[in-house]
Amino acid sequence: MTVTACPLDCPDTCAIDVTVQDGRITRIDAAPGNPMTDGWICAKVRKHAQRVHGPDRVLTPLIRTGPKGSGQFRPGTWDEAIELTATAVERAMERHGPGSVVPYTYNSSVGKLADVLSDRLWGRLGAAKVHHTICAATASQAYADVYGDMYCADPRDVVHSRMVVVWGANPVASHSHWAPLVQQAVKAGAELVVVDPRRTSFASRATTHLAVRPGTDVVLALALARHLHEEGLLDVGFLDAHVDGVEEYLANAEPFTLARAEAECGVPAADIAAFAERYATTRPSYLRMGWGLERNRNGGSGCRAVLALPLLCGHFGVLGSGVLTSTGKGAPVMMAAAEPAGAPPALARRDVNMNHLGALLCGEHADEAPVSVLVVMGANPAVMNPEQTKVLRGLERDDLFTVVHEQVLTDTAAYADVVLPATTHFEHDDVRASYGSYAFARIVAVIDRVGESRTNNEFIAALAVRLGQPAADFDADASRLLDRVVAPGHEAGGARELRAAGATVGFRDVFPTHDGQRARLHDVEGELPLPQYRAVSSDHPLTLVSPATSRTINSIFGEFNSLPAALHMAPADAAARGLADGERVRVFNDHAALELPIRLDAELRDGVCLIPKGLWRRSVDGGLTANALCPDTLSDLAGGACFNDARVSVVRSTTADGA
Repeated sequence: MTVTACPLDCPDTCAIDVTVQDGRITRIDAAPGNPMTDGWICAKVRKHAQRVHGPDRVLTPLIRTGPKGSGQFRPGTWDEAIELTATAVERAMERHGPGSVVPYTYNSSVGKLADVLSDRLWGRLGAAKVHHTICAATASQAYADVYGDMYCADPRDVVHSRMVVVWGANPVASHSHWAPLVQQAVKAGAELVVVDPRRTSFASRATTHLAVRPGTDVVLALALARHLHEEGLLDVGFLDAHVDGVEEYLANAEPFTLARAEAECGVPAADIAAFAERYATTRPSYLRMGWGLERNRNGGSGCRAVLALPLLCGHFGVLGSGVLTSTGKGAPVMMAAAEPAGAPPALARRDVNMNHLGALLCGEHADEAPVSVLVVMGANPAVMNPEQTKVLRGLERDDLFTVVHEQVLTDTAAYADVVLPATTHFEHDDVRASYGSYAFARIVAVIDRVGESRTNNEFIAALAVRLGQPAADFDADASRLLDRVVAPGHEAGGARELRAAGATVGFRDVFPTHDGQRARLHDVEGELPLPQYRAVSSDHPLTLVSPATSRTINSIFGEFNSLPAALHMAPADAAARGLADGERVRVFNDHAALELPIRLDAELRDGVCLIPKGLWRRSVDGGLTANALCPDTLSDLAGGACFNDARVSVVRSTTADGA
């Protein structure tokens, strides 16, 4: 058995033990070494070998032979694939400029070193800069606006709390090792409050569940602030000592009465008031803010308003208090991306919001250069982007040259002109910092390369050299980079602790990085606008959400492990439409229409329906997933995605027997 770590897009970054027989992974289990994850791992990672050795694995470079989207390819060589790609890039730059080359790279499920070369190449060429706005950008910016670079509370400190507030997160599906720590606090007498449109299995264990309507979190948080102020429950001493912009913030909250919050949020005013009063007086109190509340037009305002609540009540300074969003700031890994000495400066680049990929590919940005080359790494935009029908229509363009570097033949890869085989994290060395604990993980190769797979760096290095870049500037050997970021004595795989539990208590051990180490709710110079609420106007009455599940990580494992495709619906909403469980329905809006069975789901509040995140096109008749129904509008901060702004109608399908 070999100890390594899991870098998939999950807060936990588990230390894992891998058993290999005859060059194949036969077992994946938990390994010691990570104080957060020691003892067990999630079911989906236990099945990871099904992707590594499965029938969808890309083993050689593939060259398209059939229509785009058909998945018809012939085997090729790396030299041939690199030549085709480089020629397409050169031609596009000559005809339409470097901004016509769009590298769509997300790589949220790889280590830190696996992609240190791609931005270097695209920056030198002046290719488009695709900003990572599809997830976490809004919440991250909101946290930085309020707290700067202050480290979050350690997730393990929650066991000392007397109240735990989980807002917009479902730790059972993501951050599963934190959920038992919350239960430990509850068993010791802590109150658990969950704010979520769904009564998830985690919310069902809560003392209080506030089933807020999606997109109205800012209203609820501002109403809480107003009530705290009105009832004299603010920690005035803490605010005077540590927080700027309080007076303006409270004035902004004044219109948000409990009655207004009840009307907008669908949460009884009495429940809001009771929570506010208990939250103000229960100490220590711990807030876990997830990413669910950022996924709408008010995402930035909602996140900032929620992050203000611990400041208003002074919930800092003692063990078991504070805020947890992401611990990703805690490891100094980014130094590996530094340019070599004497490197030429990067050129000016066209800015692209990845949520607008569909519109961009379809030429809706007519005042900009057309996209001629699309290079996709670590992403599956054919199913994971909003406005899915636009994305697919753009990928079908005959004049678009698409390259996909991928482990398996995803829905996006099916549209590629060239598909390049990528390694999994079991096949190369790397490092990873957790964003759900203060752990730093060393990833080691446990098997030989499957097929002709190469790392992201190796692909980019080969392309860079072919495009005339110095080979010395594109050294793809991660082992030399590892020496720069891994401390001596940590040569083995697994994880090490960066900070002891209890060492990041806010306003005791760590402080905001704004001037004077003060948090900010507003600044008079206008850099930090006050939270606002914008309602959605739609002829379609139901809000569609598409949350993560315990089966996939984004769309990873969707080829074999996704939930059945179904529209989950509150029983009352189904009854109002005369629909029964299992009946086939048509869910539609102005963007698209899907047909699939419904599942009555008592977890959902009225007015909200659900299609699971991470489905592949093969899972749904007609080949469209929930994202076909989602707009490509942007949130009010950092250009984040608005998946939860999807509004839909649901009627009985007229297609006989689903044929």
